[in-house]
Order: sequence, then C-alpha cells, then structure tokens
Amino acid sequence: REKDDKYKTWMPKFLMAKEDKDQRKSSDDVERNIFKFKKSNAEKSKKMEKEEKLFRETFMYDKEINVINTATAECSVPSKRRVDLPVTAGEQLDVIDVTEGNAVICRNSEGRYGYVLVEHLNFR
Repeated sequence: REKDDKYKTWMPKFLMAKEDKDQRKSSDDVERNIFKFKKSNAEKSKKMEKEEKLFRETFMYDKEINVINTATAECSVPSKRRVDLPVTAGEQLDVIDVTEGNAVICRNSEGRYGYVLVEHLNFR
C-alpha cells in the first residue's frame, strides 16, 4: 500500500485517471478560451487593413509603408482637418513619411494615419 501511495504522488498529470483530474479542478476554475485571443487579433488586423486602405485612398499614397522613425507626442492636439491625426500627450507614433513643410505622416497604435506637425513630436 505504501508503495502505491508514493507512486501516485509523483505520477505525471497526463497519466492520472480522469476522475482524479476532475477532483483537482475547483468549481471556480474557468477553462481558458484560446480562440478568444485569436479572434480579437484577427479583428484588429482587419481594422488595420481597413485603416491602411482608407489612408492610401485619402493621401493617394502608393509607396510601400515603412516606419522611418518612432516619435512621442509632446502635447495633445485635436485634428482640425480630416487628414490630421489627433494625438494625445505621451502617445507613441510611427513616422511613415516626411512631407514638404513642417508635417510628417504618422501612424498611431490603433493603425490610424494622418499628418502631425514636427513641433508636436519628440524624436528619440
């Protein structure tokens, strides 16, 4: 008998009987839904594709989208025009392209694109 008890304690979980596994689970445990993460990730990528398509149509941008640099917004600025990107202080932005004048095309963490004035950005 003692040998059987010792044998049970070190036995791997996958070799244990099913009823033993059921006893270990408490009623409070909720099984993980591994598909939930994938669903939200798929929705996010779909939204990013939609934003990119809208950006290409609005800005007539046919070049490949490459991140030139990253910048942090120094202050919160609402958008005055449709093509401007509203930013909040401390927000991380990807600089996509440099334009003539004092504005750059940026992308925020949500995937939205727009012009941001260089004076509102802090480059690392």
